[in-house]
This record gives sequence, C-alpha cells and structure tokens, in this order.
Amino acid sequence: MFSSATPYKNQHYSELKSNCINDKTLFEDPEFPATNSSLYFRKPPSGVVEWKRPGEISNEPYLFVKGISSHDLNQGVVGNCWFVAACSCLALKPNLWKKVIPDHTTQEWDHKHPESYAGIFHFQFWVFGEWVDVVVDDRLPTINGELIYCHSKENNEFWSALLEKAYAKLSGNYESLEGGNTGDAVVDFSGAVAEAFDLETEAYYKDQKKQDQLFDDLLKVWDREGIISCSIKAQPHEIEAKMANGLVKGHAYSVTAVKNVRLGHGLLAYFKNETIPLIRMRNPWGKIEWKGAWSDSSEEWSKVGDMERGNLGITVEDDGEFWMAFTDWCKFFTDADVCRLINTSLISIHKNWNEVVHFGSWTKNAEPLLNRCGGCANHKPTFLQNPQYLFDVTKEADEVLISLQQKDMKSHRKYGQGENLSIGFGVFKVELNRKYRMHDILTQPCVKTSAYINARTVFTRCTLQQGRYVIIPTAFKPFTLGDYMLRVFTDVDSGCRELTEDKPKITCWSSFTGYPQVVTHIYVHGAEGLQNQDSTGGADPYAIISCEGRSVRSTVKKDTLNPEFTTSGIFYRKKPRKPITVEVWNSNGVKDEFMGQVVLPGSVKDTTDPQRLQLRKRGRQMADEMPGNISVRVLTSTQLTVM
Repeated sequence: MFSSATPYKNQHYSELKSNCINDKTLFEDPEFPATNSSLYFRKPPSGVVEWKRPGEISNEPYLFVKGISSHDLNQGVVGNCWFVAACSCLALKPNLWKKVIPDHTTQEWDHKHPESYAGIFHFQFWVFGEWVDVVVDDRLPTINGELIYCHSKENNEFWSALLEKAYAKLSGNYESLEGGNTGDAVVDFSGAVAEAFDLETEAYYKDQKKQDQLFDDLLKVWDREGIISCSIKAQPHEIEAKMANGLVKGHAYSVTAVKNVRLGHGLLAYFKNETIPLIRMRNPWGKIEWKGAWSDSSEEWSKVGDMERGNLGITVEDDGEFWMAFTDWCKFFTDADVCRLINTSLISIHKNWNEVVHFGSWTKNAEPLLNRCGGCANHKPTFLQNPQYLFDVTKEADEVLISLQQKDMKSHRKYGQGENLSIGFGVFKVELNRKYRMHDILTQPCVKTSAYINARTVFTRCTLQQGRYVIIPTAFKPFTLGDYMLRVFTDVDSGCRELTEDKPKITCWSSFTGYPQVVTHIYVHGAEGLQNQDSTGGADPYAIISCEGRSVRSTVKKDTLNPEFTTSGIFYRKKPRKPITVEVWNSNGVKDEFMGQVVLPGSVKDTTDPQRLQLRKRGRQMADEMPGNISVRVLTSTQLTVM
C-alpha cells in the first residue's frame, strides 16, 4: 500500500532542513506563512493571534511525551472534531501513524544538541491515490500564549498541533477544516477504503440478525487494523448540542475498541463463556461522556470480573472515553464510517484482494458523442456518454468492492467553492464478449446502483455472478465537470479496463475483408425438456452462441434438464445474411456430448420479444425435432451506429 511520497509544493524536507542547519536559522515556510491567510478566509479567531514556536510555549517541547495515545488530543476553537477523531484513531495504529509521521525519532527534539534543531517538520498524507510529503515550520497560532487549535493534554507535546498544521496547509488554511468527514481524514492517513453506514435508516437496533452481522463485520475490521468513527445527525441549530444521555449531536466520535466482553467472575466465567458485544468511543473534546449502560461507573460493570476489567483498562474519569452496549450504539448513533485497510499482499494469512485503480475525468466536448459528463441514469439521452469500465467475474460468484472517490475540494473554500459533487455509479451486466462501449441501456440489466451523494467517496459491496460487467461512474447532473478515482477490488484478477472505443475501427483491410454492417445482441435464457445424458438421469449442459466464426460460451449448469443460462453475446456482423447458431452441449469429463441446436436465419428482424425456438439435433430435418426448446431474444440494428 505504501510507496515513496511526492514532495508537496516541491518542498524537499531533507534539503530544507540541511540548509537551515548550515545557515543556523529556523525554517519559515513561504508556502504557508505565519499570517492571517493561513488562519482564515472569512471568520477570524476571537482574539489577538500570535504565532509562537513550541520553545516559546513550553520550556522543554517534545513531539511525543510518553509515546503516542488517543488520549493526547483535544479539539481547539475550529470545528474540526472530525479531524481530531481521525487523529485519535490514527494514534491507536502504529503501522499507520509511523507512515503519517515519518522519521518520528529523528524529528523529535534533541535538547542535548539544540544546534540540530531547524524548526521544520514533515508529514505524509495519501492524496488522491498517491502519498504526498508536506513540510511545515513549527510556528503555531496562539492566543494569550495557548494553542487555539488542536493540542495535547500535555502542554509540551506537539505532534497533534504540527500534524494539524500540515493538514491545514494541504487544505488551504485552518478555517477550511471547519466541518468535514472523519472517514475522509482516515483515508488521507492510510489509503483505506471508506464505507458509510446509515444506522438510522437500516434500523440495526430493531433487527438482531442484522445487528449481529454488523458487529461481526466491525470486529473483523477492527482486528485487521481498520478504523471506525461515528456521529449523530443534527439539524443546523443542534450542532454540538449535548443530549440528556451525555452524547453530542453533530459531533464526530472515534471508535477505540470493538470487543466481545466476557461476563462473570473467576473460573466460572471461562467455563460459562457468556459474552456481550461492547464498543468503546472517545469524544475529541476529551470530556463529556455517555451516561447510560456500561458507562464508566455504571452498575453493569459488576457483571465483569476484575481480570477482564483490567484487560479493558476501565477508568472512572471524565476523559472523553467510554464503553457502550452495541445495541445502544446502533440505537443512538445514526451514522458510521468504516475504513478498511484492503489487503492486496500476495503473502498473507488473511483474505487478499486484487486491486485495479483508474483515474478519470468528467469532461465536456463540443461534439456531443465525445462528452464524458452525461449525468446519472435519470438523464437517458446523455447517460451512456459517461466513462465506462469493463471487468470480469471469473468465479461462479464473487464479492466485489467498488470505491469512487473525487478530489478533495477543501482548498477551494476560500474562493467560495469547495463543495463536493454529488457522485455515484451503476454496475451493468453485459454480453460475455463485449469489448466496445455500451450504447443501449435498455438491453443491459443494472445489477447495482450506488447511492448518489455529495460525499468525497461513494462505496459499495456486492456479490456478482460469473460474467462480464460495466461500471459507469457519473456525477448526478449532466455537464458537471470533475476528476475521480475508481478502485475495483475482486478476489482474482478482473481485467478491469476502460472502454474507449465505440465500435470496430476502420482499417486499410476493411474494403477487402468487409466492415460490420449490423450489431446483433443474442440472449439465451434457458432450455427445457432436454434428454437425459448421464447415468444419474440428468445432464450438465452449457450453451454456445456462434456467429461468423466467433462464439460465446455459457457456464456449465450442473445436473439439470431445465437449465437457466441467461447468457448473452454481441456480434458485429459483416455478413448479416449468415445464420446464427445456438448449440447446447453436455459437459463430460471424457468428451462433451452434443444435445441440440437452434439455427437463427440471417437478417433476423428487430425484436425485443423472446422467441421460443425448437431445439433440434444436428444433421436431422426440421421435422425431426428433439424434445425441448430454448428461449432466445434477438435484437439487431439495421446499421452500425453509435447512439
């Protein structure tokens, strides 16, 4: 997942630090100066801001004091609880924070050798598919000598304040961090794939089966170094309003543990093995906690043995961290962001995925057919002008993860812009041999449509049957311009690629070999009443569609005389008068056996209605029909056109 980082603004940390040490000066960042432009674009902080270096704030500053902890962070005056919550999650994952804070030991203050200090730090973020190295100086905004933004419990610990400054630089200024999504920040820290859960709409707390499945899923994510956060929906006037149960609306919480907690005391607890699903969270304010069941001093903890409580690290103090029963969590929280670190390693004890990444743009062209910004499927005349990506599911069924991400727009907020586009995508099952762009949505079943939302990332998981599929990523409205990154994860290589050609190319040989005149779509739906072909009284049939020397083969249907093939093929025909053949064969370990065929005459008329055609043996006359039939649907166009 990790790769060498690209210097942001072409600022090379090692070179800048070396120059400062040689010149015996402290670094001052010209790309993010200690001025109001770095603080805000609209609303100034309430007070006189002074930029101070850590040595001017505390006597003995450090990057870390007694290591790094999720308890280190406290939110400042800017409304970026989402970012602070993400930092709390980051602090729990050494493999991640050591990437985000590179060279953390050499970046640490060395008070015995002050001459080696240059007032410069660097941090790394995953920005739209690549790691970016961001340099900052150590001048931090203060009012009355105290940090006004993110700060640690210890006034001489500065990792969180400096990390926040680097993120603010990437976002344009500190005010651009006002309001955001915790999952987005986690993705920037890790390159993870973010999945949003609507706990309220799905009503997990009312459905025990769904709730148990969700807990198992979150437990697996947590155990595999994933990051989880949550929040409660709020109306504008309810933002950061405290509820009677101690939870805060419109406020991001970081999940700091997911665990099945053992109930009971002593050896009896181990033999009985009774557990309850609990989840632990932290309020980025560093105070104000849940007051219900399993809160710090609630009577429910009397059900848990001393050893188990010790392993859980229960502390009875208002430090912002608390436990909840998972049922209560599902009931009172409305939204959760689950960030999965997708394992693409070939050597792993856990499931690994094949990943394909594509970068693209929704662009407008003077020639309508060259537009690539057609909007969602509500806009049928332009929808298929969007970019299209083809992939194959080669297993009988496979879980597919699809993530569509747009560029972060926070840096444009100071220009009165910066809002996310409403984006989404559809997944269509297409012909097994398709290799050109789709031009007819009516003939292709849509098997999955994502939500359309103005989020930075739209994600979906779906199980797809063996076959060929096309993903069409779009903005919600036509002629909306923007850039995107599409990530597709499958169990085995899907061959995911963009479809760029509309139809076969004309070559210098076309005048001799002929150029396709007609596009024909063949859909084979099934066969009924086939004759027995094996000792078990059944068969393992499959279908082959053949046209002008090319063919498409369906999957084998096991032990049936009434197979449902749902197989399709698309043929660009140079000789439309030649027939199309649909054959049915029985799969056999020694030699496949022919069961029958349908011969479709050339120049089939256009139709969208299924044709029930009799299945007949090869070499026999039409009257000598074998029992059974195939349902075939044929669609042709009178000429090869791009719609």
